[in-house]
Amino acid sequence: MSHSVLSHSVLSLRLLLFLHVLSRSRCAALQQWPVPYRRFDSRPDVDSYCEARYPFCPTGDRDGRIPYMRDSDVISVYRLQTPVWEFKYGDLLGKFHIMHDAVGFSSAETGTNYTMEWYELFQLGNCTFPHLRPEVAAPFWCNQGAACFFEGIDDEHWSQNGTLEKLGEITGNQFNDMAEWVQSDNETGIYYETWTVRSDPSPNTTVWFESYDCSQFVHRTYRKLSELGAKLSSRTQTNYTKIYLYSGEPTYLGNDSAIFGQPALKNLAMDIRKFYYTFRPHQSIVDFALSLLEAYTKVMLDKSFYLYYNFEYWFLPMKPPYVQITYEEVPLP
Repeated sequence: MSHSVLSHSVLSLRLLLFLHVLSRSRCAALQQWPVPYRRFDSRPDVDSYCEARYPFCPTGDRDGRIPYMRDSDVISVYRLQTPVWEFKYGDLLGKFHIMHDAVGFSSAETGTNYTMEWYELFQLGNCTFPHLRPEVAAPFWCNQGAACFFEGIDDEHWSQNGTLEKLGEITGNQFNDMAEWVQSDNETGIYYETWTVRSDPSPNTTVWFESYDCSQFVHRTYRKLSELGAKLSSRTQTNYTKIYLYSGEPTYLGNDSAIFGQPALKNLAMDIRKFYYTFRPHQSIVDFALSLLEAYTKVMLDKSFYLYYNFEYWFLPMKPPYVQITYEEVPLP
């Protein structure tokens, strides 16, 4: 495709998006940034189409129940961190500071250790990009995340290439109050969000969308423990992985029925499907190489990205540095 034809196509799509947003009832002046993460009354059933390659929380309680602690007990709290997919790639992703985070607990009365983490039900790829099913017009998302609580702390797993550090101690009552909060948080915050989207890398940047992932769950847990009176401290810098997208002000597009159920928005619907086709799962090596080129063209040259957030689509006018993985400090509360 020639550069002039490509530019014309991009301009046409931008015009379509502009006209579309004018037709929406939302007023940009009233838009809240970052967009609040949507919560639900309860966790919905999982569609049978979604199937995890690795089972979620195989040794934990399927209903997320957490054991009761006696108030006289003293519970040690641990910060846990290890490279993502260490079981498959060892410390490879750790070299790029792509880390998974969790919280550990140890009961002084029983000597029992516990691990608590929050992660994807159907692995990271399914939470970040959808499936394109021929019989379904809209992209199909297998996107849920949940808390997993199980007995034991695999010391070698967490400390060999990551972090296992005691942060403080809490009472049994504080632990029980935290457990009640975890179950409520787990039932209302159901889906995983990989990306943090902001306007630029500067410290005072505008954040358009916040991520909702394993580290965010850890931060929420630490804040809750602090609210309950816990005193947490670390001897090392508490760094966490962040994956950023950089864009100008996002444009709200609509939900599945608004976009994929309206003949007038057929071109927009097709462009969204085409965008996500680039990131489809189970590609051959040759197809994957071609897809990387397509993704580069879409994000870097066309300067466009379609974000799915709160079960709604947004258009991101991308700008340098486009995508960035950082390993930055988030202090304890």
